[in-house]
Order: sequence, then C-alpha cells, then structure tokens
Amino acid sequence: MDKDRMIGSAKVVKGKAKVAVGKAVGDAKLEAKGQADKVEGKVQNAVGHIKDTIRDV
Repeated sequence: MDKDRMIGSAKVVKGKAKVAVGKAVGDAKLEAKGQADKVEGKVQNAVGHIKDTIRDV
C-alpha cells in the first residue's frame, strides 16, 4: 500500500472529525476546513491507488 493512500485516509478521518465538531459547536469555518480536509484526503488516496496500480503492472 502506497503511503499516499494511508495519509489520504487519515486526512479523510480528520476531516470528518472536524466537520462533526464544527456542526456540534456551530463553527461554520471549522466545518468548511473539515470538508476541505476530506476532499484533500480523497484526492491523495486516489493518487496512492494509481501509484499502486502502476506498480502492480
């Protein structure tokens, strides 16, 4: 497993936590940062998946 996939997955989890906390305390800015972290993590996870696929060919 490529390190980008692990880091990306961690960012998605961190983003989900930020979104939940932001909603709970009514902090729209924190919620938006969480959404951005989730997107960034998903992109990084996809890059890692592509690297794994290329490496397996």
